Amino acid sequence: MKTEFDPTEVQGNILRGYRRSRVRYLMVTIKDAAKTRQWLGRTLDASDSSAPTITSEAPWSSRPDYCFNLGISFQGLRALQLSEASLNSFPDEYRLGMAARATKIGDVGNSAPEHWHEAFRDSEALHLIFNIHADDQAHLDAVQKLVESGTESAFKVLAARDGWNFDGSTVHFGYRDNISQPRFQGIHDPARYPDAQPQSPLGSVLLGYPTAYEGLRWRVPEPTPLGHNGTFNAFRILQQDVEGFEHYLDIAADELQNHPQADRLAPPGIEKRWTEQQHAYKSSAENHWFERYLDTGFSYRDVLRELVAAALCGRWRNGVPMALSPDTPFPDTPVSLTDFDYPQGSGCPFGSHTRRCNPRGGHIVQRVANNTRRLVRRGMPYGPVYDPAHPDQQERGLLGNFLSGNLGAQFEAVMCDWLNLGLQDPRVTGSNDPLLGVNDEKLSWFDLPVPDSTPIRLRGLPRFVDTRGGEYLFIPGLPAIRHIASL
Repeated sequence: MKTEFDPTEVQGNILRGYRRSRVRYLMVTIKDAAKTRQWLGRTLDASDSSAPTITSEAPWSSRPDYCFNLGISFQGLRALQLSEASLNSFPDEYRLGMAARATKIGDVGNSAPEHWHEAFRDSEALHLIFNIHADDQAHLDAVQKLVESGTESAFKVLAARDGWNFDGSTVHFGYRDNISQPRFQGIHDPARYPDAQPQSPLGSVLLGYPTAYEGLRWRVPEPTPLGHNGTFNAFRILQQDVEGFEHYLDIAADELQNHPQADRLAPPGIEKRWTEQQHAYKSSAENHWFERYLDTGFSYRDVLRELVAAALCGRWRNGVPMALSPDTPFPDTPVSLTDFDYPQGSGCPFGSHTRRCNPRGGHIVQRVANNTRRLVRRGMPYGPVYDPAHPDQQERGLLGNFLSGNLGAQFEAVMCDWLNLGLQDPRVTGSNDPLLGVNDEKLSWFDLPVPDSTPIRLRGLPRFVDTRGGEYLFIPGLPAIRHIASL
């Protein structure tokens, strides 16, 4: 096994994001193992025009027209006819597949596998997921046509799903996204990416390297060329109830206006201060969501709505962290979006989404877990932008990829322990993540911190995000694809 990192052997979009405008995922079932293996081999040859070329982690000399990558389900490895010894060397979570782990990761009720899109309901038939990144639909179409041409007898495309960046890095709930990612030792320059968190070892996401656990490496599937430089991906289609989310903010704001602690939470006159601050802050930060208030200014109810939205997430909708600016999205001096922590008395709620997913250096019960569960997140919205003036029933959400060296110790631990049990802190134990959690209006609650007073407990949070499909994938290194092709 090589001990030095070689970017030409790792698929792209793992350690560094592509930052392209569009993505298309192709869900594929294998019909002929030998022909599919041969076709996979052609994706490694840039001179072979009969298949798209796999994009590696190697630096670009010029920006390519498209980026092409692939992941393989466990059933896909079996369909490619890997040996039983190789198949048995993969971890249980991956072998069982996402649908079998549904209860563990909160895919219950309306998110249960029986409600998923058709291509994901039969995990035995979903073998490969190709992803194409480009800046326009024409290149997506051209690559898909290349995939489908001449491969009908090898494999079949079951379904396609497109995503696109409709407003920079904003997602459907209005939050600025793609702000904080793990920075890896030997890959990212700390001076270029200021962050209070320690850099992550490569083994946090790539197999064959040291992990954040002292003296521990995740097991590399056999043979070594197959497993080394691979990673695991929890691919998920997450439907977002934007109308329900904005409606809940209305309900919470109306409740807070009549709450006896409203003056402590948002002092009278704060709406005027926000309006003045916004005009001064506009030119110094991305602020797409708040542009709607530029002409009218903020009302007191607007302030309460945005305060609740920020508390649920842990960031204001323009990305400013509540830990650094707990009472306004427009701090007088612009703050770092990444270089912060959660000290004692932090203005960020204990139960907020970003704090639960990544507690940074904050004090938690599972102290050793602070930096061992880091996930690389790659995602893009799908569906049309929601227009509250013209509500519709179209599906919209996020196409999410959650990458890690170990699905059980990282992805599933975050989903179960932190998002849906609240085991980080006794003050949130028993509550679910306010944005992604398995919430029930009869039982859910969220504590909104109030300066120098007891928190205000919000109740009745519905479930805002439902799973519409997904699978656990292995993203092999390029030598692994070559190994599979040579079988």
